Amino acid sequence: MRALHPRNLSWLSYGALKGDGTLIIVNSVGAMLQTLYILVYLHYCPRKRVVLLQTAALLGVLLLGFGYFWLLVPDLEARLQWLGLFCSVFTISMYLSPLADLAKVIQTKSAQHFSFSLTIATLLASASWTLYGFRLKDPYITVPNFPGIVTSFIRLWLFWKYSQKPDRNSQLLQT
Repeated sequence: MRALHPRNLSWLSYGALKGDGTLIIVNSVGAMLQTLYILVYLHYCPRKRVVLLQTAALLGVLLLGFGYFWLLVPDLEARLQWLGLFCSVFTISMYLSPLADLAKVIQTKSAQHFSFSLTIATLLASASWTLYGFRLKDPYITVPNFPGIVTSFIRLWLFWKYSQKPDRNSQLLQT
């Protein structure tokens, strides 16, 4: 299961602090969809306790982080910079995470461990956010989204190099 990713809530806070309506709307929708996903998953999940504990722990970490930013960093500009850095770290980790399967893809000489549609969606989303960040001259939006473009092209190259031949002994890994 993919747990609630702190990226949407972090970027929502960054957008609210900056007064950026685009960030607020997009990440509000993303946070609502993630919440809906978790609720549906919990409904069908046989191990609800583990998932609830993971979700509660993550929300606790987020609350501590937001408490730090809102209560202990009084300067608005400093708060915006620290929150931008916080958001950037989560975004970069999200874009780099599919490369964890890189060794498996090279070892099996099969790109079936990657989702082609997710690769295309990642490329389009990261390119859009990178261009948006360039337009606003906001490095906290531009810089962390650029790795999404790079990793998408790496995965597309792997799709080309190792065309998807079904391997009966291998199962799809979540990307």
